[in-house]
Amino acid sequence: MSLTISDEILNSSRMTASELLVEIAVMLFQQERVSLGKASKIAEMNYVEFQQLLAQRNISIHYDVEEFEEDIKTLQETGWL
Repeated sequence: MSLTISDEILNSSRMTASELLVEIAVMLFQQERVSLGKASKIAEMNYVEFQQLLAQRNISIHYDVEEFEEDIKTLQETGWL
C-alpha cells in the first residue's frame, strides 16, 4: 500500500515528505501501534538513528519479546542482519 499526500498538505504543514514520515513513525511508535523496527523503517531511518531521535525527544522505548522478534524479522528483511 502506498500513501499519497498532496503538495498542498505538505506546504500547509511546513514539512518535507521525509519530516512527515518521521512524525508519523514517532506517533505510531508512541501509540504502540508499531515496533521500533517498523517505526524506523517508516521513518526511512536506520534503527540506531531512530532510537537516537526518540532519546532526543525523551520518548521511552517500550520493548517486549514480541517487539524484539518483530524487529529481528524487520532487520533481516532489510539486510541489517
